[in-house]
Amino acid sequence: MANQKDSSKKPNFLVRMGRRIKETFSELKRVTWPTFPKVVKATCVVLVVVLAFTLVVTGINYGLQKLLELVTNIGK
Repeated sequence: MANQKDSSKKPNFLVRMGRRIKETFSELKRVTWPTFPKVVKATCVVLVVVLAFTLVVTGINYGLQKLLELVTNIGK
């Protein structure tokens, strides 16, 4: 009974971490990395989308600020 208990124990922390790191590097070897032009294109798309959202949010903020000034007469 004691032998069954010992065999069902998890390996210690360092052994588990070592296995995890080994598995991670083996997975990274199988990854298909994008080419540099694809990375540049994706980065440009992200920047354009962020800029567009920034303009939209800024426009909404400006419009609501002007509406608040109109309703409360703070700006006069």
